[in-house]
Amino acid sequence: MAYLRNEKENLEIDYPLEQIWGAIPKTLKTLEWKLEEEDDEKHTAKIKTKSGFMAYGSILYIEVKAVNEKTTRMSISAETPVTTITSIADFGRTRDRVEIFIEALAKQMEKKQS
Repeated sequence: MAYLRNEKENLEIDYPLEQIWGAIPKTLKTLEWKLEEEDDEKHTAKIKTKSGFMAYGSILYIEVKAVNEKTTRMSISAETPVTTITSIADFGRTRDRVEIFIEALAKQMEKKQS
């Protein structure tokens, strides 16, 4: 029997929307994750992570909105399909993948500042 593990994270980032949106493809390239869908007008993206040993890949849904000209709100929803067997090896992996994305994006933004 398969089911989904879900995680959600909401962030406010002290960078303009266009800088954050522009850094996402570079972040995915460093992580070797795949951009499956992208809407430049709505600033939404669907991302597929790599699969791991005894684990399926996750799907991350990203939505980015401007709070003001210097601050951006980012919403990340992630889901990972698991089975009764893989759920043991996959515990916490969905949350880890969200955090890996956030950390990689932060590093990408630091590079732009340098």
